[in-house]
Amino acid sequence: MIEIKHLKTLSTLNNTGSLVEAARQLHLTQSALSHQLKELEGRLNCSLFIRKSRPIRFTISGLRLLDLAKQILPEIRSAERDLARFVSGDAGRLHMAIECHSCFQWLMPAIDKFRDDWPEVELDFSSGFSFLPLPALKRGNLDLVVTSDPQPLEGISYIPLFSYQQMLALSRHHRLASKTYIEPEDLSQETMITYPVEKDRLEIFNNFLTPEGVSPAKIRHADMTVMMLQLVASGRGVAGLPNWALFEYLKKDYVVARRLGKEGVWGTLYAAVREEQKSLPYLQDFIKTAIESCFTHLKGIKVANED
Repeated sequence: MIEIKHLKTLSTLNNTGSLVEAARQLHLTQSALSHQLKELEGRLNCSLFIRKSRPIRFTISGLRLLDLAKQILPEIRSAERDLARFVSGDAGRLHMAIECHSCFQWLMPAIDKFRDDWPEVELDFSSGFSFLPLPALKRGNLDLVVTSDPQPLEGISYIPLFSYQQMLALSRHHRLASKTYIEPEDLSQETMITYPVEKDRLEIFNNFLTPEGVSPAKIRHADMTVMMLQLVASGRGVAGLPNWALFEYLKKDYVVARRLGKEGVWGTLYAAVREEQKSLPYLQDFIKTAIESCFTHLKGIKVANED
C-alpha cells in the first residue's frame, strides 16, 4: 500500500516545507504531487499534513510515515551505491569456504594481500567441514569454495590452483615405515585418522582405498592437521595428507611419509565459483593472488595439469 515514491515525497516535502518546492525537486507538477498525496491519504484513510499551513505541518499519521522514511530511504540509497560499485567491479562480496584446514597455511597470506588491494569487497570465510559447501555455492550463499573434490554441478566452474601428491603419514616406528610405497591392503588393519567429514569427501578413500574395495579397521576424526599428526606420531593411527601439508613435520622428523601406490596418487586443488561471477575483476584477482601465494609458501606442488 505504501510505496517508496510516497516515502520520498513525504521526506522531500518535510525538507522543503512547500508543495511548490517539493514538486520542483521531485520533477513533478504541483498538480501531480497533490494528486499523489491525496491518493495516498485515500489509501490510508487519514490526513498526512495540514493544508494551507506555512511551513507545512504534518499530522501524527504523517509524522509516523516520516519516521519510516528516515529508516528506509538511507538503506535504499546505501544499497544503490553498493550496486553501482558492484557493477563497476570495484566492490562486491567474497564469502568463501575451505574444505581443508591445511589450506590456511597459504590462504591467510592471500587473504591479507587481497584485503589490502580490495578494501571495498566484503570478505568472509569458514571451514567447509560442518556443511556441504558446493551446494551452498550453487544456492548463492557462498561465492568461492576451495575444494579437491569437484562435483558436476550446473553453473559451477572449477579453476585449478595447483596439483599435489597425496601421502600417508606414519609414526617413525610404524611397521609400514620400512616400505617404499603403500598398497591399499596395507591399510586394512589400520586406524585411519581423518578430518571430520564423510569418507566420500576424502581423497585417500576416493582415489586409493575404495576403488580396491579396502576399508581401514577403524576411522578416527581430528579437527586440525596438527592434531592429526600428533596422533600419528604417538602411534594412534595413520593419516592421508597432501605432501605440502606434511613438509614442515617431515623436516622436523616428527613423522615419516610414504607415497600411495607405486606410481603415487596426485590430486588437484580447485577454486569453485559460479559461472556468472567468474569474470568479476576482484574474484579473478583473488584467484590469481591465491595461486601466487600457493607457489610462494608451499613445497612439493606443481602447476595443475602439468605432466
